[in-house]
Amino acid sequence: MKIQSVITGVGSYIPTIVKKNSDFLNNQFLNEDGSPLGYQNEVVIEKFKAITGIEERRYAKPELTSSDLGYFAAQKAIEDAGINPEELDYIILAHNFGDVKSTAIQSDILPSLASRVKHKLGIKNPNCVAYDILFGCPGWIQGVIQAEAYIKSGMAKKCLVIGTETLSRVLDDHDRDSMIYSDGAGATVIEASTNKNETSGILSYAAQTNTLDECYYLFFGKSFDKNNNTNQRYIKMYGRKIYEYALNNVPLAMKEALDKSGVNILDVKKIFIHQANEKMDEAIVKRFYRLYKMQLPKDIMPMSIHNLGNSSVATVPTLFDLVKRGQIENQEINKGDIVILASVGAGMNINAIVYKY
Repeated sequence: MKIQSVITGVGSYIPTIVKKNSDFLNNQFLNEDGSPLGYQNEVVIEKFKAITGIEERRYAKPELTSSDLGYFAAQKAIEDAGINPEELDYIILAHNFGDVKSTAIQSDILPSLASRVKHKLGIKNPNCVAYDILFGCPGWIQGVIQAEAYIKSGMAKKCLVIGTETLSRVLDDHDRDSMIYSDGAGATVIEASTNKNETSGILSYAAQTNTLDECYYLFFGKSFDKNNNTNQRYIKMYGRKIYEYALNNVPLAMKEALDKSGVNILDVKKIFIHQANEKMDEAIVKRFYRLYKMQLPKDIMPMSIHNLGNSSVATVPTLFDLVKRGQIENQEINKGDIVILASVGAGMNINAIVYKY
């Protein structure tokens, strides 16, 4: 009996505080050594937008944490799936920094965020196992891969996979890279299907971790402000190294997943790629198509980064939800469409899933 892992419900939570590029005009941006950048913030912001495509991003209200956002997205996914949450076998929650309160300087992951979401959902069933995963920005996709493994092995019939983050709580205001990051959450319900007439579901996947040279391309580091003597640490990255790593490795992971599926590249309708940087994402997908000696098709790659920024584990499920609900102009998915989900992030980790909608 063939078992398919099917996404039956999708939900997302987009925070309500809008942070525009112009809101950074009064920031004191510094180099890593603490010296001034040497040019005006207007120029910094103009170059930033040209590279990343980001015009604005969303921040969570001070009273909300990552687990709150994940709970909101989970509610919507469960409602969309039309299931009783007591029937869930697993709640898998991807994040990177836990619940960081707006007035705190440390992460709170005790209990796990997945346990907190299960608590908020009021699930009584002790056999609903809730746990967190740390896999960088590809965490939500990795959670879906884990759900697929549980379902295919017969260990689960219904899984809830959540990606949630409040990156606005771990930003160095003196680092221009801080303009990239945002907050948000996305969730999906994934169910086992043995329906002979059901042709949708996960077809294949690929994942890798590279750590010899790449382990600390993203890391926690001190503020660029050398007068800041606190022990607080902030998200930091080596942008050029990440760009080169992503460009060299993500297209190959996508190709591995597609080749495993047996699907022809011409049948791929959409690519939902982690919203990290517009230029980088476009370069990745172009290189992926060049592996098949093809040009990048029009409208193959929906984008939400322009208005939502980079919310790490939340970008792919949020983007999928927005397109599913017709919230992104000139983008839609229809029954039977083949789509690819792909991501890259801290670890360094990459993964990709081929899915028939």
